[in-house]
Amino acid sequence: MQNFSYIIGDENSRECAVIDAGWETDKLIDTANKEKLKITKIILTHSHYDHVQKADELASKTSAEVYFYELEFSEIKKHIKNPNIKLIKVKNNDEIKVGNIKIKVIHTPGHTAGAICLLAGKKLITGDTLFVNAIGRTDLAGGDSLKLFESLQKLKKLNDDIEVYPGHDYGDIPFSTIGGEKKTNPYFMADTKEQFLNLLGVF
Repeated sequence: MQNFSYIIGDENSRECAVIDAGWETDKLIDTANKEKLKITKIILTHSHYDHVQKADELASKTSAEVYFYELEFSEIKKHIKNPNIKLIKVKNNDEIKVGNIKIKVIHTPGHTAGAICLLAGKKLITGDTLFVNAIGRTDLAGGDSLKLFESLQKLKKLNDDIEVYPGHDYGDIPFSTIGGEKKTNPYFMADTKEQFLNLLGVF
C-alpha cells in the first residue's frame, strides 16, 4: 500500500521511535540495529490497520511503549494483543521525548477522529492527513471533511521550510515542504470550506 514508516533516533542516547508500524517488523528492527539504535517507542499517527497492524509484534520484540492519540484507544486496542505492552495516550501539544529529541503532537482530525501529525525540529510526519499534492480520505469510518479542512489550516501556519513526510508514497516525490504544498497541493491551497468541499466533490 506504499506505506512509509519512519525512525527518529537520538545520536546521543541511541534511543529511537518508530512512527507507524504497519508492515515489515524485521526490516524496522534491522534498520535500527544497523544504526545502533534501540527502539523504545512506537508512535501511531492513526488507527487504520495499514499503520498499526504490526505494532503488537514490534512492541513485543523490542519492549517499546506504544503512543497514540487518546481518541484512538478503542481501535488501537483491537490490534494490541500482548497485555504486557505499555499503551500511552497523548493529547494535542503533548511532547514525546526520544532521548534529547522532543516530538510535538499536533491533533489533526479529518482522516480519523484521532489522527495526529508529529513535529520534530523541522520535520513533520503527517500520517494520512497530508500527502504530497494530496490529502487523506474522509469517506472512511471516523472521517470528517470539514475537520480535515480545519486541520490543514492549522498545518498551513507552520513555517514554509518545515519538511513534510507523509504516510504513503503517493506523490511524484517522497517528501515535500509546507511551502511546497502551499504552491502545488490544491487541497492545501484552498482557503475556504466551500473551495475545499468543491475539490472533494462534497456539497
